[in-house]
Amino acid sequence: MIRWGRMSARTKWALLALTFCLLLLPWLFKWFSAEEKKATWLWDASIIAEQTPDIISFSKEQGVDVIFLQMQDEVSDDTYRKFIASARQAEIQVHALNGHADWAYKDKQEEGLAFIERIRAYNAASAKNERFEGIQLDVEPYQLQRWENEQDSVIAEWSENMKAWTKAGKDAGLYMSAAIPFWLDARRASEGGGTFSRWVIDQFDAVAIMAYRDSGQQMYDLSKEELDEADELDKDVWIGAELADTHEGEHLTFFRKSISNMDEEIAKVFDLAASHSSFAGVAVHHYEAWYAKENGLPLARKSDEEK
Repeated sequence: MIRWGRMSARTKWALLALTFCLLLLPWLFKWFSAEEKKATWLWDASIIAEQTPDIISFSKEQGVDVIFLQMQDEVSDDTYRKFIASARQAEIQVHALNGHADWAYKDKQEEGLAFIERIRAYNAASAKNERFEGIQLDVEPYQLQRWENEQDSVIAEWSENMKAWTKAGKDAGLYMSAAIPFWLDARRASEGGGTFSRWVIDQFDAVAIMAYRDSGQQMYDLSKEELDEADELDKDVWIGAELADTHEGEHLTFFRKSISNMDEEIAKVFDLAASHSSFAGVAVHHYEAWYAKENGLPLARKSDEEK
């Protein structure tokens, strides 16, 4: 029991300050941990064979704790094992990345299930520190022609596929996430009567919102409804930032912006989203563009990539 009457004024103020700091610790821990957390997509997995030390070092410097790494047939399982082991040693999780626009269709459900089974089998044959922690699915049927005329039926088929995929993934002990556009909250779910975004968030453990803008305020505004939904559902949300050349408008990417401008806008996202329990951090698209920007290297343009 503290005897306040016998203490000097200085001691009392010191104890009060200590108590205040202890009360703030949970909030401060959440604020700092949220600010530090980032994820990134790495599509060209062939580079991990030669560039693992650089990838891990860069990711640590940038505060990345999750890498979404595409699975490619030409990259051996042993190469993936070595990369994941290095990432795990650096306290970075690696999630297997895959998906195609037409995977939303009913007749493509098995392709998604086959991919999940591939990851399950890979993990079963690998040491604990060489395993994928989860799977991220990037399925974007709105890129295809059917979306314009058969949106409701595509959403229905896509929903059935997602139910099958998330069940298979969770049965395999994998953390399941999906990359989704910010405007899914403007579409209705094919079942349940709510927004499609809420339905998708409820199926997965986490989502990455492709809220691609060159303004932190706009990125947050485009993600706010999904963050609110995920808060209620106790799920995680990454807010996506685009660094690559999209040819869809300068306002969608930091491609031609300075590093300082990009960092300032991303910092705004952290400040604005910190109050959401669902906020998992910023997901940067993609590693190659990010590395090039930070190191002053020429960034590939669409016209360059297509030659």
